[in-house]
Amino acid sequence: MSRIYDITQTLHAGLPVWPGDTAFVREDSWVIGPDCPVKVSRLTLSTHSGSHADAPEHYHKAGSDIAGVDLAPYLGPCVLVTAKGSGPAVRPEDVDLDALKGAKRVLIRTYKEFPHTAWDSDFRAISPELIEALGRQGCLLIGTDAASLDPETSKTLDAHHAVRRHDMRILEGLVLDGVPDGRFELIALPLPIADADASPVRAILRDLPDDA
Repeated sequence: MSRIYDITQTLHAGLPVWPGDTAFVREDSWVIGPDCPVKVSRLTLSTHSGSHADAPEHYHKAGSDIAGVDLAPYLGPCVLVTAKGSGPAVRPEDVDLDALKGAKRVLIRTYKEFPHTAWDSDFRAISPELIEALGRQGCLLIGTDAASLDPETSKTLDAHHAVRRHDMRILEGLVLDGVPDGRFELIALPLPIADADASPVRAILRDLPDDA
């Protein structure tokens, strides 16, 4: 039986969110009692809460909403690599591009330990040059454990627009602790939320058979 790695952030009160974005709140709508047989919750959250998929309309006015994206990029073989170096953004020389040749889905680990309890404004971004290199190789999706492909202070979103030029898809906020570098099956499907710029995902990795 294939091992499953859950690489999803748990959504909870106090979840670190982008500065100024909507805090995650779960509240009881109904509770089990003498007059009610069920518990039902209501949620308040950002579309970018926790581990999530960005829709193209998040960074381009003419882009698709998350309900309209093709699901194929979010499902299939992927390669997980740990970035070398310590610069503000992961550059092509910080990964083994030869090892990533032909990879349709690439996940990049930037943290030694994921910051579950506090927002990290100094997360390590992904350089547009690396995205361009992966896009030229036919990559369909790039994922990161950081909060965004671009730095928190970016107003130009160069990495996101490099993704747009190559019609790639984005996963952000993945929890890659305890997962070795290597090849896996990725399953990280966004919810079909009409007119939404992103969606939380339940992201998992499964071991691939040796001959896959």
